[in-house]
Amino acid sequence: MNHPARLRTAIAADGTTPLIGVFDMFSASVAARHYDGMFVSGFGFAASHYGLPDIGFIAWPDIVAFVQRLRLAFPAQHLLVDIDDGYVDPETACHAVQQLEAAGASGVILEDQQRPRRCGHVDGKRILPLPEYLDKLGMVLDSRRDLVVVARTDATEEAEILRRAKALAATDADVLLVDGVRSVDWIRKVRDVIGDKPLLFNQIAGGKSPRLSLPELGALGVDVAIYSTPCLFAAQSAMDTALAELKTDEGRLPVHTEASVGVAECLALLERNISRHHGRADRPAEVPVAVR
Repeated sequence: MNHPARLRTAIAADGTTPLIGVFDMFSASVAARHYDGMFVSGFGFAASHYGLPDIGFIAWPDIVAFVQRLRLAFPAQHLLVDIDDGYVDPETACHAVQQLEAAGASGVILEDQQRPRRCGHVDGKRILPLPEYLDKLGMVLDSRRDLVVVARTDATEEAEILRRAKALAATDADVLLVDGVRSVDWIRKVRDVIGDKPLLFNQIAGGKSPRLSLPELGALGVDVAIYSTPCLFAAQSAMDTALAELKTDEGRLPVHTEASVGVAECLALLERNISRHHGRADRPAEVPVAVR
């Protein structure tokens, strides 16, 4: 099964392909009930696996191990993986990319930030000199077999955004992402300078980018939309509410109803991930390897 080829086919289809950010196996289990594509979010993984903000703490072996677990439980899902800056140096980036491809990833996103890195939607980002990033990106592209590679720039100054977008579109990267883009007008400007290169848009609650629907993004020429944190933020809100109510009720659990989740409902969700339940009907059709 060629996971990168299947993702390329989805990207090339009409409309905008949504990929939902997941932060652990449980959030992935819920997301898989609603969408056929996942985004392994650096923001979410740093929060879940380390309990730390997304500023560079993630170690590549931890991401590889997470993707291995995801692929076993979700053989038919697209898995696009955030690898930040490639874990600093180009050699590590190439090694991590090859490990992720072997683990069953569909694609990766490689950014042009300098350390200490930041979430793409906060202030204080610093970027590598363009030639240095292009060298790293070129090495990553040479090291993959079929993996989809998204070239990401975190430039914030308008002229630099367009300069980098044009330069990245001229590479063999499959998709381009300008993170933290602040307006519909700037989506159009980026779309104009990158030609036919597929474009990815990152939406995050409370971030710098506008809230847009999939039809709106499709009309703007956006091919892929990643939703970095809907599962993470919903979990934080729901857990806060549930525990506040438990405290208010002096430790008495709420009444279990048909609309709520209890032991049976949770087990039914998790049992779907057992490998022996992944029959042929759950597997996507084979897609020919894309020619590059």
